[in-house]
Amino acid sequence: MRSDLPKVLHPLAGRPLLSHVISTARLLSPSKLCVVVGHGADRVTQNLADTNLVWAEQAQQLGTGHAVTQALPKLESGGTVLVLYGDVPLIGSGTLRALVDAASQGHLALLTQELDQPKGYGRIVRNGGGRVARIVEEKDATEAERAIREVNTGILAAPGDKLAAWLAGLGNDNAQGEYYLTDIVAAAAAEGVPIQVCHPANVHEVLGVNSKAELAALERHYQMNQAAKLLDSGVTLADPARIDVRGELTCGRDVSIDVNCIFEGRVILGDGVKIGANCILRDVTLGAGTEVRPFSLLEEATVGANARIGPYARIRPGTALEDDVHIGNFVEVKASRVGRGSKANHLAYVGDATVGSGVNIGAGTITCNYDGVNKHRTVIEDDVHIGSDVQLVAPVTVGKGATIGAGATITKDVPPGGLTLTEAKQQTRPAWKRPTKRP
Repeated sequence: MRSDLPKVLHPLAGRPLLSHVISTARLLSPSKLCVVVGHGADRVTQNLADTNLVWAEQAQQLGTGHAVTQALPKLESGGTVLVLYGDVPLIGSGTLRALVDAASQGHLALLTQELDQPKGYGRIVRNGGGRVARIVEEKDATEAERAIREVNTGILAAPGDKLAAWLAGLGNDNAQGEYYLTDIVAAAAAEGVPIQVCHPANVHEVLGVNSKAELAALERHYQMNQAAKLLDSGVTLADPARIDVRGELTCGRDVSIDVNCIFEGRVILGDGVKIGANCILRDVTLGAGTEVRPFSLLEEATVGANARIGPYARIRPGTALEDDVHIGNFVEVKASRVGRGSKANHLAYVGDATVGSGVNIGAGTITCNYDGVNKHRTVIEDDVHIGSDVQLVAPVTVGKGATIGAGATITKDVPPGGLTLTEAKQQTRPAWKRPTKRP
């Protein structure tokens, strides 16, 4: 990967590769979920510290068989052991369930697939009767064995007690000098244990990551699958190849999404929502009929119905916008509640504020919420009209129906109704001359 970051922590769709595998494994309701760590163990365990996992350390990297051996003492005796890989993130729960079921009668179950270009994979070697006899790694294979197209994915399920015995009998007499997990296949065959073969429902399920190029390719597979699901549910995508879903995206009817949009965390879009090009939404809920115009960023916020956001708007965490609110270009709203029908259409900052309904906030207006140590709140009651370039120095309250003239700096509470100004008299100096450069 040419990176200081452990491979399994590289992100796919905004989550570590290993996190995808763990989430899928949990869908099978395992009694124990053990992760074997080696390189970068401390960073891996810290990154996934809250996932109730059992950890096993492989201090020396002596092969896949040696890795599974480290996990066995952490697992409950009996039952079925399912072996997965932290760098194979798209494996499906249905495929894994079929594999576990195939191993449930004391059988060894392997997940294999046929590839036109099997280079780099271990080959499935069958006997004259077509039964699986062993797996040979490419570095140890003959020319005839390298021609075999059926390959080992590495994912398998086995009876726990038998697996322990097979692992105990492994040797490392091979090109790598390692203890191969795949050698348990020959041991099972020698004992007459039935070896079942399953195949993934989709070829992309068993693609692994060993380079940044493979990671990028897998990201596209994942995102195209997400786009296909959205299209099937009735969402209009301007270009299915230009959307990234890095979490959970739930859409109502007649939702449309333009190009280059990113959805992170949990995003809910109501009926008829329109998302313009190049927007980022993170942990956001949008009500029906709301439109987010291009180049807008919304984070940890809720927006009511028929609102208009952007273009070039930023909605920061802790914000709640009610129905029919308009937040226009180059407007930032942070930790504020904005009431129904209120508008801030141009170049404004609304932070730590409670804004009533029917309020108009003029261009260049800001709430001065931070005194260098603490944040303070601004309250703007219903039907207030605030002119351009106004500074509201919190804590301050603007009463219902008040009007504030352009350029005012408000440091005291404003009573309801009336016009509040803080202007100096305009002056003209007719004899004044502009400075000029010296020759």
